[in-house]
Amino acid sequence: MNERAPESRDITPVLITEAEPSYDDQQAARKRKYILMMGLRFPCLILAGIFYQTWWLSLVFIAVSIPLPWMAVLVANDRPPRKAENANRYQREAKALDSREHPVIDG
Repeated sequence: MNERAPESRDITPVLITEAEPSYDDQQAARKRKYILMMGLRFPCLILAGIFYQTWWLSLVFIAVSIPLPWMAVLVANDRPPRKAENANRYQREAKALDSREHPVIDG
């Protein structure tokens, strides 16, 4: 018998499903991205004020800070698309019994 030593085993858990992260985890990740992007806007405006003598650099910092709130809101509200679920529906096939006439009993 060739047994491995316990130290040589890989103890990393194996992911056996393709489950999406929970809604709370997705929302927390979107919040972090929103806070980061909105947090970058204030330093950009401060740097624009610091470099006001170099007009082109100040203009670059202002230009970067203008679309940040719009992009932050888009990122914060973006949810992954729903998976397309193909429902298996019953489709009736025409059979030989249905194609011929049925006897009718009058009562």
